[in-house]
Amino acid sequence: MIQIAPSLLSADFLHLEKDVEMVNQYADLFHLDIMDGTFVPNISFGFPVVEAIAKKATKPLDVHLMIVNPQKYVERFAKAGAAFISFHYEAALEQSAAVIEQIQALGVKAGIVINPDCPVEKIFPYLPKVDFVLIMSVFAGFGGQKFIPESLDRIRSVKKELARIGRPEVPIEVDGGVGVGNASAVIEAGATMLVAGSAVFKAPSPQEAIEAMRNA
Repeated sequence: MIQIAPSLLSADFLHLEKDVEMVNQYADLFHLDIMDGTFVPNISFGFPVVEAIAKKATKPLDVHLMIVNPQKYVERFAKAGAAFISFHYEAALEQSAAVIEQIQALGVKAGIVINPDCPVEKIFPYLPKVDFVLIMSVFAGFGGQKFIPESLDRIRSVKKELARIGRPEVPIEVDGGVGVGNASAVIEAGATMLVAGSAVFKAPSPQEAIEAMRNA
């Protein structure tokens, strides 16, 4: 089943409750990008916003940590209401296995993320343990970027490796430049969770955009 995870980074923060209700009604997950200004050159939002969304959310919170030292904050995001927590391999490196275990010990699904300029094979050692994989199809840190076409081959490589190790059911999430125009290609490559920000919140009809991507 294809799941659509609107990225709240593109929501209307003056009318956030309205956008939260839209996601509750029409989408599958809330995607929350947490940026620290260090791992990525931008700052987004932190615990108070996540906690406020959690109070109104009826769909799971998918928290994407674009931060250094993710292990320091995993427990707080779990307590804030996250059902999924993903962190960047580039931020954890040899600590990645420990961070995965830490997230799962909190009863939260653990995902590992990789940027477009990092060889996708770097995360292969962690595929036996993760609950999902997040492939960035733009560089982490800013919304509204264009999809990098080479990402399709990276999705296929992860899909092939998951099948090889006997875990074909592990979801592959894709984040960055995904919209109605390329959703079918992303799904065909192997993705099952599509993150979309501008493509949803800037669409004339967010509901129609979500349905078009889900059924691409």
